[in-house]
Amino acid sequence: MDMATALAELGVTEASLDPDTRDRLDRDGYAPLPGVLSAGQLAAIRARLAERLAAEGDQAGIEVHQEAGADRLADLVNKGPMFGVCFTHPRVLACIAHVLGDFKLSSLNFRAALPGHGHQPLHADYGGPVPPDSYQVCNSIWLLDDFTAGNGATRVVPGSHRASRPAREALADPAAAHPDEVQLIAPAGTVVVFNSHLWHGGTLNRSGRPRRALHSYFTRRANGQQLDQKRYIRQETLARLSPAARFILDV
Repeated sequence: MDMATALAELGVTEASLDPDTRDRLDRDGYAPLPGVLSAGQLAAIRARLAERLAAEGDQAGIEVHQEAGADRLADLVNKGPMFGVCFTHPRVLACIAHVLGDFKLSSLNFRAALPGHGHQPLHADYGGPVPPDSYQVCNSIWLLDDFTAGNGATRVVPGSHRASRPAREALADPAAAHPDEVQLIAPAGTVVVFNSHLWHGGTLNRSGRPRRALHSYFTRRANGQQLDQKRYIRQETLARLSPAARFILDV
């Protein structure tokens, strides 16, 4: 199996990435994909996440990261077939391939900013700037709730994936509002793909409910994964995955 074969077998074609989305990824560093998840998919994912949060309790998210002020879950590849879309959807994979070339899943996690929490400083998900043809990481946010101005929607600084310095050095206060920042306001079911060298961060959830999202995070194939998929993969998961899906996981 190689990258081109895997993408083709998962339904990625030239039409999977339209010119406007390609241009937004290049220019702005992010692009929204409306309507990726159906109402039925949203319901199944939300229900399964609630089950796992209840079952895992204070161990929820421990495989990767736990965070005060947020509900977290990790290793979702193994926690239900409804999460498979997050690493096999053709439109999303086409975007990731455009940014990274050869890639694999790094991790698939859940984060819900709780009321009164969720604000993050602007940051990138890589140690420092890289040339435009050498991007190493790319993320996708799967909106399980409407992202609004008041419930902790992610903020991004368009074009900052091309910055010559990391946010922590370039900004006097990375936690402060940036004059060029944009909040990712969109309805549930949208997926926002963003170059993870882009400056981004969660905002304060001022609503009365958790703001839920999945993060399907990808890296170049030569890099290590945030969660070692080979170490964690379960036999029952392997049994339901196609060879192409296994290639994306690098298992």
